Amino acid sequence: MVGEEGAFVLGWDEVLTEEELSVTLKVLCMSEEEFKEYKEQDGWEDDSEEEEGSTLSNEALSRLKPPCKRLLYDSVLLTLESYASDLKAEQDLLNNKEAYEKLSRREQQALHVRYGQKRILHQLLELVR
Repeated sequence: MVGEEGAFVLGWDEVLTEEELSVTLKVLCMSEEEFKEYKEQDGWEDDSEEEEGSTLSNEALSRLKPPCKRLLYDSVLLTLESYASDLKAEQDLLNNKEAYEKLSRREQQALHVRYGQKRILHQLLELVR
């Protein structure tokens, strides 16, 4: 369901892999009975009319059902824990001109990428809180 990399792609305004995330949340939040019924429908694709036109914008994420929000929240926390430093440490390094300039160009770019990723993840935490 998630693809080869096992990750979802989030942007500032919406989920860019919305179909994968929608199906994954739907399945993971189902009871065992609901899952059996869903599986028996032979229609993993059949409920596309139900979700057609609904994008996983930030607004839509904030309106998810509580079990889905909790699953996303916990997943984001686990993802943030996988980083060696937190958002504040990245921000402090970006704001410390002397320390920042000691980094190689590659390290500076990596810092900007990590900082952006963490900001998006923190934004998602706020949306599903």
